[in-house]
Amino acid sequence: MNDLLIVFCTFPDIGKARETGTALVESQLAACVNLIPAIESIYRWQGKVETAPEVLAIFKTTPTAWPRFESRLHELHPYDVPEIIALKPEQVAAAYARWVGDSVK
Repeated sequence: MNDLLIVFCTFPDIGKARETGTALVESQLAACVNLIPAIESIYRWQGKVETAPEVLAIFKTTPTAWPRFESRLHELHPYDVPEIIALKPEQVAAAYARWVGDSVK
């Protein structure tokens, strides 16, 4: 059974991404997080096109944990409108899905 969510979220710097990721893993709301530093984001904010260096965090969690995960991520995140996008993969290796489920409470 595929009971897994992949969540994408950007952060302003590696320190905040690491701090947030660690908190979510320690609280068992995420099984793990991958941090990809040095991305550049181009976006519209308050009527202007902006660019900013950011860090992309890729979290692995479960649909059951999603409400608590999302709420806690909002609390920890420094942005007014953080990018929080959850996707349910079509296929996941069974052993990996079990590990995520066992790691998230």
